[in-house]
Amino acid sequence: MRTFLAVHRAGSLTGAAPSLGLSQPTVTAQVRALEEQLGQQLFVRRARGVTPTSVADELAARIAPHVDALSSLTVGGVDPFAAPVHLAGPAELTTVRVLPALAGLVASGLKLRVSFGLADDLLAGLTQRRYDLVISTIRPRGRFTATPLTDEEFVLVGPRGFTGDPRTAPLVAYAEDLPIIRRYWRSVLGVRPPPGPAVVVPDLRGVLACVLAGFGVSVLPRYLCAAELASGSLVALLDPAEPPINTLFVVTRVEPCRAGPAAVRDALLADAARW
Repeated sequence: MRTFLAVHRAGSLTGAAPSLGLSQPTVTAQVRALEEQLGQQLFVRRARGVTPTSVADELAARIAPHVDALSSLTVGGVDPFAAPVHLAGPAELTTVRVLPALAGLVASGLKLRVSFGLADDLLAGLTQRRYDLVISTIRPRGRFTATPLTDEEFVLVGPRGFTGDPRTAPLVAYAEDLPIIRRYWRSVLGVRPPPGPAVVVPDLRGVLACVLAGFGVSVLPRYLCAAELASGSLVALLDPAEPPINTLFVVTRVEPCRAGPAAVRDALLADAARW
């Protein structure tokens, strides 16, 4: 059951092996033995990793509290970082702010497994016990404990020397439906943005690179482009009295955290005060 749960959380037979101290063939053999015992398929093998079946999701939800409790009484009671902590969040904030805040814990022995994705998918993974903590861009509903982590402020930016009208300039967007730009246009300019962005890059770091290269203008969280604004390679095109903000949350399940995830959560909340 411990091996099954590790594979379910890692999404990979190979990825689960190091945390268990087992070889990949042993992990595969144990999962197959459990499938034979249950008479049901637990995972669909893919080119990269495995996808759990609905049977596996249900089984993981049933056994995880008990397996985790036993681990905390044995290995976890001696070393809070004995089991890897599975953390998930948006790629940009996690890379730029979250991971650097955990350097001290990693130096102290924390084993960290990180996943990226959209909020709804990550929260579903938290429910299915794929993750221990999620950094969410939305306030979750349901059986979660959500603590405000930080507010991201959005800035309308253009490349150095930009002098045009941002309302008619080419737009560099995160997605075709302009989710961030649309909110900024409506709340600050009071109008809808023009349809059809010039460039769509599904990563805000890529959007930043495109604006710096002169592709057009965009709306970015200030934390992501603060250095470029300070150097002048990027310019803020408007200075509204109340810029749009979005609150991010560190989310866990309502049950008590294991020592490792709790340490990660506490470290993030302490460091976020400086963000």
